[in-house]
Amino acid sequence: MDSLINAAARHLAAGDPIAALKWIAMRDDAQALALRGIAMAQLGDFARARVLLRQAESCFGTQEHVARARCRVAEAEIALVCRDLAGPSVDLGEALEHLESAGDGGNAVHARLLSARLSLLLGRIAKAEERLAPLAGRSLPPVLMTQKLLLEGAMALRRLQGRQCRTLLEAACGEANRGRVPALIAEAEQALAELARPLARRWTAEGPAMLDIQAVEDLLLSPALIIDACRHRVILKSRVIDLSRRPVLFGLARHLAEAGPEGADRGRLLSQVFGARSVDESHRARLRVEIGRLRRLLRGAADIDAVEKGFVLRPVERGTPLVLMLPPADGEASALLSLLGDGEAWSSTVLALALGLSPRSVQRETDRLARLGRIRSIGRGRTQKWVLGAFPGFPSVLLLPGPLLSG
Repeated sequence: MDSLINAAARHLAAGDPIAALKWIAMRDDAQALALRGIAMAQLGDFARARVLLRQAESCFGTQEHVARARCRVAEAEIALVCRDLAGPSVDLGEALEHLESAGDGGNAVHARLLSARLSLLLGRIAKAEERLAPLAGRSLPPVLMTQKLLLEGAMALRRLQGRQCRTLLEAACGEANRGRVPALIAEAEQALAELARPLARRWTAEGPAMLDIQAVEDLLLSPALIIDACRHRVILKSRVIDLSRRPVLFGLARHLAEAGPEGADRGRLLSQVFGARSVDESHRARLRVEIGRLRRLLRGAADIDAVEKGFVLRPVERGTPLVLMLPPADGEASALLSLLGDGEAWSSTVLALALGLSPRSVQRETDRLARLGRIRSIGRGRTQKWVLGAFPGFPSVLLLPGPLLSG
């Protein structure tokens, strides 16, 4: 590797693409094209970066498998950042094999992290953990270790493991400071700061109590019967009853929990859950049917008893607290973000069903939140789904010589 390429690579490793371009801007050989592509990606010009990386890959000979694999990994990361997940550029299987067989450990680790990040983005947390498993216990350079810890922290966050998430993100901040890459330091610090924001509200007769992730974790580990209005489910210890596709049944459970031991009035249930303005016998009959369905689903966890004015929800085990957990704020946006907080990719149709809104209302809200950067879409047309917003990572350490990645 000549001195100009080596100098540019060092500047890219430090997160300084402008300095890197000063060394290679006028060159058009394969290595220079690849590094220029990474520099343009760091600067945010992803379209130009892709063109340069593809030119570099074509300039490398057909026998230069490692160099071509590095280009494919770099292009895959750009596709991931742009959420262009439908094309073949995100398939890293062959590139990872070439890098590992050639002993290019740093770029192989980076490719594995990208693959895990893609799985997590698609809501496949177990698959992401499986792809990170070979890295367990390995000593990695600070930049790669920071990315690994951020990924593990994101997985812990999706699983609502507050203490573990904080530990991982604090370690990521330490590794980022060791790596001295400003963008990674800012990303790690921002992720850690996010843990302090309210994640939910606990409804009480005295008013709502705000809960951060650690408080939510403690609540989920408690013996309480939880009506989770954030993800539309009922939780008792390890049992989870998913009502996200049963909005009427969940609406009944929520209002019964809100009413407390006094019970919910039939008329109020009909107006709040069914939207009935004037009540007739058909509404009362439907209420009885839906209460029966909910009673069957909650069997063993809670009983629904008829009282003089309506119905009351009681945990089966005497002394078990009944807790209603709400989104951190009222409104469609807060409820939508709470549903997406489980890490899964949700379609607009299912979101509308779970929230009890029209598909057009959900479309308007998702478009607004997407413009604000709070959520992102995956796929197009009928396959389009929504996930929470920005995800860690951008091209920064690819295509670098081995000693730079291990130093």
